[in-house]
Formats: sequence, structure tokens, C-alpha cells
Amino acid sequence: MNKTIRKAVVIGSGIMGSGIAAHLANVGIPCLLLDVTPAQLTAEEAAKGLTLDHPTVRNRLAAAAIAKLKKTNPAPLYDEALADRITPGNLDDHLALIGEVDWVIEVVVENLQVKRELLSRVERYWKSGTIVSSNTSGISIDAMSAHCGEAFRQHFMGTHFFNPPRYMKLLEIVPGRDTSPELVSRMKAFCEQTLGKGVVLTKDTPNFVANRIGTYGLLATLREMEAGGFTVEEIDAVTGPAIGRPKSATFRTLDLVGIDTFVHVADNVYDNVADEAERAAFSASLALKSLVEKGWLGEKSGQGFYRKSKGPSGKSEIASLDLTEMTYSPQRKVTSGSLEAAKLAKGAREKVKALLAGGDRYSELAWSLLKQVLVYSAEKVGEIADTIEEIDNAMKWGFNWELGPFETWDAIGLARSAERMEREGAAVPQWVKEWISQGNETFYRKENGSLFYVHAGKYKQAEERPEVVSLRSLKERGRTIRGNGGASLIDLGDGVACLEFHSPNNAIGGDILSMITQSVEEVRRNYEGLVIANQGRNFCVGANLMLLLMEAQDEEWDEVDGIIRLFQNAMYTVKRLEKPVVAAPHRMTLGGGVEACLPADQVIASAETYYGLVEVGVGLIPGGGGCKEFALRASQRAGLPEADLQPYLNRAFETIGMAKVSSSGHDAKRLGYLRETDRVLANQDHLIYEAKRAVLRMVEAGYEPIREERIRVAGAEGKAVLQLGALGMRESGYISIHDLKIARKLAHVLAGGDVPAGTLVTEQYLLDLEREAFLSLCGEPKTQQRMQHMLTKGKALRN
Repeated sequence: MNKTIRKAVVIGSGIMGSGIAAHLANVGIPCLLLDVTPAQLTAEEAAKGLTLDHPTVRNRLAAAAIAKLKKTNPAPLYDEALADRITPGNLDDHLALIGEVDWVIEVVVENLQVKRELLSRVERYWKSGTIVSSNTSGISIDAMSAHCGEAFRQHFMGTHFFNPPRYMKLLEIVPGRDTSPELVSRMKAFCEQTLGKGVVLTKDTPNFVANRIGTYGLLATLREMEAGGFTVEEIDAVTGPAIGRPKSATFRTLDLVGIDTFVHVADNVYDNVADEAERAAFSASLALKSLVEKGWLGEKSGQGFYRKSKGPSGKSEIASLDLTEMTYSPQRKVTSGSLEAAKLAKGAREKVKALLAGGDRYSELAWSLLKQVLVYSAEKVGEIADTIEEIDNAMKWGFNWELGPFETWDAIGLARSAERMEREGAAVPQWVKEWISQGNETFYRKENGSLFYVHAGKYKQAEERPEVVSLRSLKERGRTIRGNGGASLIDLGDGVACLEFHSPNNAIGGDILSMITQSVEEVRRNYEGLVIANQGRNFCVGANLMLLLMEAQDEEWDEVDGIIRLFQNAMYTVKRLEKPVVAAPHRMTLGGGVEACLPADQVIASAETYYGLVEVGVGLIPGGGGCKEFALRASQRAGLPEADLQPYLNRAFETIGMAKVSSSGHDAKRLGYLRETDRVLANQDHLIYEAKRAVLRMVEAGYEPIREERIRVAGAEGKAVLQLGALGMRESGYISIHDLKIARKLAHVLAGGDVPAGTLVTEQYLLDLEREAFLSLCGEPKTQQRMQHMLTKGKALRN
């Protein structure tokens, strides 16, 4: 295998093929997207006088797929401009170009014969060392490549991306019988590092790991539904967050996947396993087949287990399917003591325990479903994957379960639940019974911060890769330097400390601000540099809005002023620290979360970072230094004193004033939130490791602290330009009167107030303007209405 994959060919431009090509483009790998040559002209092509020999016609399918990538939601591309890295082509004219690339990915229809014929064509042009893989979701790798030469088979494997490729973490790598082990190892590392995937090595068995377990569980759910007379809503109430699964639960998931696709996946196991009992478990129910026959395939056909339509009032209404009558009726809310207990419990482990302890029919349903999936998963260890860790990871990364099957078993009590299973007639696998008989109470255990899991009858330490840093494990090893309820400072080793937020939703309040100040002092005295990062669901959703609203409603203006001063001072001390600081945001990074990153010397963001100063949505402007930093960046980007500052200021005004949020880390650069010197990583798990390395590189290079500089501002003239633009938007009906008031305040701060154009001001001067504007807006009734609405409804109010 080549050390680096620089170019690729993707064959098949459907949803998966184009999605894979898009993700390759996302990470900097140009690729050629090929599809069949059209046999007929479209009416539009004929009207233009084109023929079947014209390149536009011959490349039509791939070109149309690339164009569609720019319109698809959720976006397959980090940035629309990255589509330029994908070149359209066709199999008749361009297949020979596979000799010039490093990786060929086949993504054609799930049909063994079609795949075999395509691989024969690929092999004719294949050059030694080129990787070839199939994106099959379950067809045997050996079966599709058996007719190919040995050298080709050594370079052939399955690479099963989950849909959509950009967002789904799981990538199953499926070695064939002859695939080079060294190649598999290198591809695993490449897909983790460059593509940002969680890789699971699977056996070449029907549906591999995630689809094998997931399909089994979904079919078992349908059988329990029919046997117990449960409704669609009842099943989804039990099989969603109550047991640590996504909100889409069972039937919304099936509607999203496509019911016909699901039946095809189930049939693949049914047709390819020998055990009759297992075949029966994968037999698609008559209800599923009936839905396929009716064309009720889920979201792609407009109806499946659920149907969305507009009601008399024009509002969307969701109806659910009655499988016995094949009719739809309005969706009904499902509740019970066990479901409410699960809802109140914290974390997936406690939720599933609370649900099972409820003692009602929903508890019994949950138990029956879990029992079957846990036993089946245990039966398949060694057959579909070598370890329980790989099976658990496959379900977490591929189906978005919070707990894998074996983690779930540990959570509900291994010995006690296995005993109940056997009492009820379930065949608990022998290896599980032997493990319990040895006195073991769990499949997993933690020891000195390291994870161990059962393998071959004993505990085996899970692989610890240096690029995957676990803050939880570091804390378990006693590496916390100091901490409080909202944040902790953790020793990452090599003289680098990490400031971790861990308040509810990582919202910034007084405890986090206090810890920021303490952390700066600790690093100043005892460490080489600081990383600001955490491993919560989101990096930070902003400041503690509830606290701010309460103080504003009570007219405690000194308190509000104190909160904002504390925030500004904390961010200023980070910026003035004499040691390097690197921030590593991920996912939702909003408002104060962005302001916590702006003072850093460098930001290393996850590709999936949704970054924005959104304070306008709650009737405010950024008050923790965000406006000041954007004014500073405008001054820096303009450069020479005689250069026009206004275009840079206009862009900052639009970004903050429209509360723009990036659709990715790359998009954050386009919006000006990230600088050219900031980096974006595909693999979120590597953020802290790379941030630490960046700190150490700055130390080694002889870090020089950022010196405070005077900021050139646009003054009264620039402010007038900004406010005129906002007035135009108001007169055109795009913004409300209160939006205009906020915009005028924002313009005043960004432009530096009413000073003459070109005036040099201090950072503190801009911070004072920012704080004054923020305080005045806090006193506005309409701002307080917006804040209240956001807290109660979770969305912005336009008043």
C-alpha cells in the first residue's frame, strides 16, 4: 500500500457513492466519480443539439450527482467549494484512469453478479499497490473477488461506510481471506486519522457487525409488537432514549433507512446463514412485505410507519400506522411509571435500569427486547468480530446507541440478568456462563484509568492509542490539578494542562469563569501551556442565560455588570497569558463558547464544529470580548493604516448581526470565526492530542506572548455605514424594530463608537463599549422576552 492516499476513484454516483466522494473531498483527497454511460438523451440535451457521444451527456449521471451534493441537507460537503475536488466521468471512457490513483471504491448496486463483473473490469486496469474496496453493506468480500487474481485479492477489502458518510462515525473494514494484514492495518490507521472514522474490523459474514445485530434487534421488535399488541408509538417510546437509543427509536429509524432497504438487508442474512433458527429470526414479517408492496417505504415515499401531512390549520401533523388495519391515525403520547422513571434518570445506564425496574408492561417489553439482543450479540462473538469491544463500538458508532450490547448487560447486572434469562428459557451462551461462574460481575472493568474487557476467558486491556486522550481516564488516574462544579484543570503530561468545562450543557457561569482565572495562574506558575477542551456532547452552548435573565428581571444591574466584567477579564487573562494557549472546540460552540476560544493562540476545531456568535437571537450582542476580537481582526486584516477598513467591518457586522453559525469547521473559516492559522481535524477523538502537540510546538519554537496592540477603528463614519445597511434591512421588512436597535448597538461597538475614522483605541476601550451596550440591551423588555423564549422553547423569538 502507498504510504499516503492522494487520489481516489469512486465507482457509482448514487447517494452513497457521491456521499463517499464528498467526504474524500472534505479531507483533501481529489477523486474521480464514475457511473454508467447514458443510453438516451434527455429532452434538455436534445434541445441543445447534443449527441450521445458528447462528454456532457456521457458524464451526466456523475455530474448531476456532484451538483446535487451542493443542495442536499444535511450537507455532505464541509463547504460547497470542495465539490471542485470531484471530477465527473463514466465507466466507458475513464475506467483506465484507475491506474493513476491510490484507492478505488466500488459503490454500485447490492448485487453479487454486478459487483463481480465490475471487479473484472477494474482488474484489467489495476496497478499493483492500488487499494480496491467495496462499499457493500453485507455481500461476501470473498465471493465477489473469488475470480480475481491473487495479487488483486491481496489488495481488496470491504469498506462499509454508514450513511451519510460525512456524519456517521462507523466504518467497517472487512478483510477477505487473502487481504494483506499489513494493508488492513494501514487502512485502519488512515481511515481513523484522515477520514475521522471509528473503524471496526469485521469478519466476512452476512451484514458484518452493525447491520447484523441491528437488523436482528429490529425484527425481534416487530415480533414482540405483534405478539403483545403494541402500537407504533408504544414501541418507539420504549426503544428510544429510555434504553439509550436515538430518538428515532425503531420505526422512525426504519422510515429514515427505507423499509425496502431494510427488507433487502434482512433477506441477505436469511439467504446466507445455515442455521434454521437464525434464518427464521431474519425472516421479514408480512407487515413489512405489505408496506413494500404498497410503496409505503418511509420518508422517501412520503409515508411508512409514520405519515406527515398538513392539518386544517396548515400545521404539520404526524399520523402513525396501525399495522393490523393498515390505516393511519393521529399520533398519541405514550406514558407510564417506568417510562417517566427512565426520563428522570441521568445517563443511559441509569435510564435502562429505571425502565426495567418499573414493573409495568413497558418494562416487560424492554426486558424481552434487550434479552434477545444481548443473547444474540454474545452468540456472535468470534463469528462476526473478534471482540465484544468491536461489537459494542459498531452499535454505538453505526446505530448511535449510547451503550453497546455488552455495556448494556453490565449496566443491568450481568449475573442477575443472565440467571433470569435462563429461568425464562433463553439459551445464554456457554462462554458467558463460564465467565460468570468464575466470579466475574462485568464484561468490562476499569483499573487505574485503563479499560479492560473479557476476551478468551480473561480480561484483556483495551488498546490505548496516544492520539485518543480521555479526560475521564486522566481524572480517574488522579491527574486533576484543581476543579469545581463547572470546570477542572487536568494534567495532560509534558507540562501541558487542559481546562475542561463540565457544567450542565457546558454553559459558562461563575464557576467556569473562576476556574479560567485560576487555571491561568496555575499554568503561569507551573506549566508550559494550556489547552481549552472538553469531551461533552457539545463544547459550549454559551453563557448561563437563566442566571443573566433572573438578574435582569430583578434589575440587579450591578450584578449583571459584574458578571460581564468577570467574563471579559477572564478572557483577557487567557489572551495575556505568557504561555501558549490552544482551544479545541467541537460540535455546538455558541456565543460564550466562541468567546472562550477567540483569545487562544490557535484553535484546532473538529470538522463537525457549529460555531457562531448567536447573542442577537436572545436580543443581545456578544459581551465577553467577541465584538472586540472581531474589531481587532478587521483592523489586522485591513493591514496598512491607509487601507480601507470598511469591507472587513461590514463582514464582521453581517456575521454577528445575522447570528451566523458555521455548518462545519471549514465553514467557520469562511465566516471569519477561524483564522488561516487555525486547523480543522476530521477525527474529533484526536482534538486534545493535537492541541497538546500544538502547544509543545510553540514552546519549542520559543513562544512569544501576544502583545496588546492599538486597534484602528472605523469610528463615526464606519458606524454610519453599518447602521445605514441595517436600516435598509428594516425598511425591506427583513428585520424587526428591535433587531434594528440591536444592530445599531452592535455597529457602535464594532466601529469603536463616535471617534474619528482611523483612531487607534485600546482593547479595554472596546470592551467597555461592548459591556455598556450589553447592559443597556439587558434592560429592554423585548430582549428579556427573547431570553425567556429561548429558555422555555429552545428557539429564537422574532419580536
